[in-house]
Formats: sequence, structure tokens, C-alpha cells
Amino acid sequence: MGLQHGRLPPCVHYEVHIPAYKRYPYFMTEDPLSPPELPRAPQPEFLTETRFDEFDLPAEIIAGLKNAGFVYCTPIQAQTLPVSLTGRDVAGQAQTGTGKTAAFLITVLNSLLTSAARKNKSPSAIIVAPTRELSQQIYEEAKVLSRHTELSLVQVVGGIDYVKQAEILRAGVDLVICTPGRIIDYYKRKIFKTEGIKALVIDEADRLLDLGFEKDMRYILRKLPAYDKRQSMLFSATLSYRVMELTYEFMNLPEFISVTPETVTVEGIEQTLFHVGIENKIPLLLGLLKREEWNRMLIFVNTKAGVEYVTHKLKGNGWPAEGITGDLPQRKRFRLMARFKKGQIRILVATDVASRGIHVEDISHVINYDLPQDSENYVHRIGRTARAGKTGKAFSLACEKYVFHLEPLEQMLEYKIPVVWPEEDWYLEDKSKPLPTKRKTRLKRSAQRRSRSVGNQQRDQPKPPYKRKPNHFPGSFFGFGPAPEEKKKTPSRRKKSAAAEATDPETSGKESPVSSKRDTQPTKKKSSVFNLTDTESTD
Repeated sequence: MGLQHGRLPPCVHYEVHIPAYKRYPYFMTEDPLSPPELPRAPQPEFLTETRFDEFDLPAEIIAGLKNAGFVYCTPIQAQTLPVSLTGRDVAGQAQTGTGKTAAFLITVLNSLLTSAARKNKSPSAIIVAPTRELSQQIYEEAKVLSRHTELSLVQVVGGIDYVKQAEILRAGVDLVICTPGRIIDYYKRKIFKTEGIKALVIDEADRLLDLGFEKDMRYILRKLPAYDKRQSMLFSATLSYRVMELTYEFMNLPEFISVTPETVTVEGIEQTLFHVGIENKIPLLLGLLKREEWNRMLIFVNTKAGVEYVTHKLKGNGWPAEGITGDLPQRKRFRLMARFKKGQIRILVATDVASRGIHVEDISHVINYDLPQDSENYVHRIGRTARAGKTGKAFSLACEKYVFHLEPLEQMLEYKIPVVWPEEDWYLEDKSKPLPTKRKTRLKRSAQRRSRSVGNQQRDQPKPPYKRKPNHFPGSFFGFGPAPEEKKKTPSRRKKSAAAEATDPETSGKESPVSSKRDTQPTKKKSSVFNLTDTESTD
């Protein structure tokens, strides 16, 4: 019995409504980077009638798709695969959670299996993602789909053992999943080589540009083989002018495929807007946590300090929450994400850096504690819920500090977000203690303190004024100023000795040989432009 209307047959049993943290209360792994495989959620209801086995795919990929539970294609997959499997370039517009990751992974794996084997240790395909969380998500999905193949994969991101990743690249791999910064570092050290690249994927291209990776992406694309010697695929939530410029410059006449964002992401999300003062945001947040029935919740804050503040307030009121920001060590970030996926953490407070790297299917609520300063981030935030055709709720708290971003947000959405005015009993008392202020760490060693104090004293001492020479005249270096005074000529030693001999009675009558020789020679005046010789003057 096959699937009908996107529903599962009755013979297949999926534990959907039981959270993962209740099904596996004592299950822990030593490696937090490789979470256990949990039963997958039911298939979404917006699937198409196109099946994966209708495409001419190798048996190894078909087996991987069955292990992942993929039978029917999503709209972006059904439109992309017929074009990409023929080797043509694709530029796709789709939101997160629509299945585009599987679309380009199937294409890349098919290209690697059907093409000739690698002759050297250079990789054959590269996938570039903007964040480490998103690259981790792609890497995990690629391991599932390539389980029955002999292809080798590697994830190259910052914050992980540099030497270990370099050794894997030197040994040779087929597929590299990376972020721009670390892979450029390996290229400059001649560890990563690009002459064998036959397939390129750029995921979340608009996010790459927003995070300031445009120069890095152009550097990577210039080092790859020419666009007519490789297959290129680009996916983005919005095809802005900057993204389109990349496609025209570095891709070979790509086929543009678009899935309407409103029909995929926003349709199943119940959006609500609360106008609230800054001092009442925490009490209202506590009331929403108590009133709503939720499974997993994501709370977005604009700043790192805001993440620390909200996390501290939630923990102080008995709600176990964890915060994740961009400057956390990579292993700690992966550990928090693994615990959140397994259900050990039910509330995660994050900034926009992590908004596109969180791939969890059972997030029921998203709360915008701060309205996003960039309107496009709003769609990316609420896209964390209602993934794969499900429904979810998105609450936004508009305070006097960030309410100015509401008007451009609603202009982008082309509709007004429904406003709800909370009752008085929705506000709960904040029982947490004030957030402790961080003190500057003092130096432990007194020698360091003394050396620093001496250095500060030397640096703070005023410099002595510049003393000029007494005969200094401005502009004298360029030839300006009064003429230099003529110095009085002092008689030479020879003249002094001659004068002394003349006054000496003993030597006055004698002539020196030198003087007699000088007197016998006739004297000639030096000729110059202005002085004439003696002969010329007499004539």
C-alpha cells in the first residue's frame, strides 16, 4: 500500500507525539557531535506525486533515500532534480525546510557515482554554507544518503581540530562541506586543491552575502575550474541583485527555479504581535510560556548581551533554557544543538547567526523577543517552526526600542501582523535575581601589575617640547630666508709663517727657495666670463 495524500500507511508506526527526551531519558553518547538517530517525523502533507524512484538514480542512492524515509518529492525537489540530474546549472529560490538540501545532495552524489574515479587526491565536489550549524546539518544529511556508497565526506569548518581536518584533506576525499573562511586557509597553505572540482553548491547564498562573505566567495569561485567545466548549483531564500550577479558571473546559464515562499513557510504559521514595554517583556514571556502548550521553543534576541539576559531570567524563574551565540566555542555549540535535537533542552535562546543552522522538525513555537533589525530575518526566524508542512506559532514582542522596525517588516510581508493586547493576568512576576555584572579580571602576579603600572606611567608622561636651533628660519630648507652672513677669512698657516720670517732679523736677509721660485715665474690672471686677461685688456 503506497502513500495517499501525503499520509503514511497504517502499517508503519511513528512515535510523533512523544518527545525524544522521554523516549531516551538515559541515552547519552560520548561524542556530542554525532547524535543518535531518532524516529523521523511523519511525511509532510504538501508533497508532490513525483517519486524518487522515478528518476534514473543509482541503487546506492535509492537505498539511502529509503533509510532517510524519503519517498515523494517536495515541490523544490520535483522541479530541481529533472534539470540538475542532466548536468545543467540551477539557481533555486526556496525557504529553509522545503527539502532543497536533499535536492542538491542527490545531484552531487549521483554525479560522483556516475563520473570517473578520482585520479589524484583532489576533491571532486564542494558545498559551501554560511554557518557552521548549517554545514553540520548538510553533513549529517549527506552521511545518511551516502551510507551505501564508498564515497568519503569531510566537514571543514572553524573551531574544530585544524590538524585533523588537514590530514583528511591530504589523504583525499570526494566531497567537501565547508564554510568560506577555513577552506580558504587550507587553499592558501596548498592543502586543499581545486583542479578536480566537478560540482559546486552554494547554499543560502543571500545569507553568505549578508554575513560579509562576498569577497571570500568570489575568491573561492575564481580558484575553481571554469564554469563550463563544472556543474554549479545555487540556492537562496531571496534572489537579490547581488545573488543574481554571482549567477551571471560564475555560472553557466543556470535554470532559475522558484518556490513561492508564502505558500511554503508562512502559510502554516499563526503569527501574533504584542505591543509591550521593555520592562514588561520578561513578565509577558513568562506568561506565554505558562499559557501555551509547546514542545520545543526558540527565542530570538538581537544581541549577545540580550541572549545572556533572557537566559538568566528564564533559569531564575524555573525554566531550563540555554543560550547560543556566534562566539561560543564550536564544540559547545554542537553539543547544545545535539541536546536540543534530542529534547534534553526544550528552550533555546539564540541570535540571528544561528537562525538558519537549526534543523529540528518539532519546534512548535518561535518567539521574537526583539523585532529583527533586518526584515528578511523575520521570515528566516519564523521558518524554524512549521517545517515540512507542519503548523506552528510565532509571537513577536514589539517594544519602544525595536518597534521602528515593524513598518518596513510589514511592507515586506505586504500584510499587517495580527495584534493581540494581553490581559493583566498574562503578566507573571519575575522572581529571578538581577543579572550579575562582569568584573574585570585582575592580574594575579604582582610583577605583571608593577610592569603595567610602570609602563602606564611612562606612557602618560608628557613629551618634552621640540627645541629649534637659534638660527632657524622657516622655509630655509627650500632656499627661502635671509642670505647667510659672510665669515671673516683667517690667515692660513703658510701666511702666518711667512709673516713671522719677515719679522725675524736672522732670516730677513735670506730668501727661501720656494719664494724665489714663485717670484721668478710670471703671474697670470685667471680668465673668466667677466674678467679679461692682460693681453686682451692692452689690446
